[in-house]
Amino acid sequence: MAMIRQPIVALVGHVDHGKSSILEKIRGISITSHEPGLITQMIKAYSISIDDIKKFTGVLLDQLKVKLTIPGILFIDTPGHAAFTNLRRRGGNISDLAILVIDINEGLKPQTFEAIEILRAYKTPFVIALNKIDAISGWHSKKNSGLMQNINSQSEYVRQFLDTKLYEILGKLYDMGIGSERFDRVDDYTKQVAIIPVSAKTLEGIPELLMILTGLAQKYLEKRLEIRADDVGRGTILEVKEEKNFGMVLDVVLYDGVLNVNDVIIIGGIEKPITTKVRSIIVYDRNEYKGIKTVCAAAAARIIAPDVKDVVSGTPFIVANESTKNAEKLVQKEIKEILIETENEGILIKADSLGSLEALIYLLKEKETAIKRASIGSITKKDLIDAAAESNPLNRVILAFNVEYEEEKKNVKIISSNVIYKIIEDFEKWLVEERKALEKKELENITMPVKIMIMPNCVFRQSNPAVVGVEVQAGILKVGMHLMKDGKALTNVKEIQHEMKTISEALFGMQAAVALPNITIGRQVKESDVLYSDVPEGDFIKLKKLKKFLNDKEIETLKEIADIKRKENRLWGV
Repeated sequence: MAMIRQPIVALVGHVDHGKSSILEKIRGISITSHEPGLITQMIKAYSISIDDIKKFTGVLLDQLKVKLTIPGILFIDTPGHAAFTNLRRRGGNISDLAILVIDINEGLKPQTFEAIEILRAYKTPFVIALNKIDAISGWHSKKNSGLMQNINSQSEYVRQFLDTKLYEILGKLYDMGIGSERFDRVDDYTKQVAIIPVSAKTLEGIPELLMILTGLAQKYLEKRLEIRADDVGRGTILEVKEEKNFGMVLDVVLYDGVLNVNDVIIIGGIEKPITTKVRSIIVYDRNEYKGIKTVCAAAAARIIAPDVKDVVSGTPFIVANESTKNAEKLVQKEIKEILIETENEGILIKADSLGSLEALIYLLKEKETAIKRASIGSITKKDLIDAAAESNPLNRVILAFNVEYEEEKKNVKIISSNVIYKIIEDFEKWLVEERKALEKKELENITMPVKIMIMPNCVFRQSNPAVVGVEVQAGILKVGMHLMKDGKALTNVKEIQHEMKTISEALFGMQAAVALPNITIGRQVKESDVLYSDVPEGDFIKLKKLKKFLNDKEIETLKEIADIKRKENRLWGV
């Protein structure tokens, strides 16, 4: 017989914007003060029953006008986006809904943008908790009043400030292609993200937040939440940790079926599936940690099991029984769909978990970045060698999320961070700088557009070589540069002197004496004549593509050179 499980709701957002504080208020306890030394890093999850939600929200649930069948909500406070991305299963995210927490006074920060992109990647519906309204200057909190009543009772300055901050966020979300509105103004919850102003400190807005979540889960997710008591237990590994007296333990989320002590489970492995037996199951219930024999979806739990040292965060697991004969193939197929191993050109990606790797791949593919290999674990010597071997210098880079590396290779760029958004940002910045450097390097071997004038009364020697005073009217005149007049090769710059000193180049606007072999002043060249650098046709074509590195005078001179050359050949440089 089918029954409705509780929806899984993850809290995500920028650090210090109040995720944990909101969860503390929802469950009415302090997370930090009830963590015994035995289990200090337990997954921060809490299940709140529908009866407790009704008691907490009062008459607000009556506004939903739907029959409530969900048994409650399982909230998970993810310690960063790495953990959120590990709340994954094939084709999406374990979270049925998410709360994106934003500090009203700070607005959208880098990790906020990252959270939004990852939520979109997993197609996870979300609402926004606009936290810390109590910190608005002049805000007055009123107990036992609804959120809208409290907002409407504030001074005009406070209401205007709230609206200004709200519409700043609306605008930024709109730029990202996301429609949003304050929860009381939402016309269609399938098209607009609801924004609920809240205060984790005073509880304002928390009942409304719970009401919105309950309504969304009941109205739009009921079919997704259907499970059967005899369904096979399926879940994902959120974190792998070492605990004193226990060794390696697994923090997991069970999103389907039932898990029992002594069940054999098969976990997806990077090389091959890992089989183990559940020795103990620990959950957090009624303000305490306790061992249980059976856990039903949806639930967060800690599993104690042998031989799990090679388990990687974000990998799937399934209970092995007669109905799951293909369990090993199922879990491995999911992993192989994410890991990338090709012979094509592209960059390398490393991450600490499968979920993080998947999120990073998604964000890079959105930007049409070619990926040669994406894998789990620290950067190896092979990774460095493979990256260095890339023919395209822009592919000689390794993006590393939350992983270690002991050495670097001179011609391989490593971009590392524990924030996915920062990696993408730094990578794009590096690409821009590297492209500029490569293009500038190309210019080193190209004849640049230069225009000089033979100054009147400045002929110091007529020939062998001719020495004359010139004024640089465009570009940079360099020793060795070939010069032309009327489209015909004439001479080259043998030497440049300025203020009695020999120099290698004369800049725009400078007057200098230059030695020009193979010409005689008065014959091939006269005073006041204008000479140009003799730009080869191939260099001209390259310069057209690299015009952004030329100044206005150089661009103008390049056009003049083309006009002169085309008097002899109409198709020159075309």
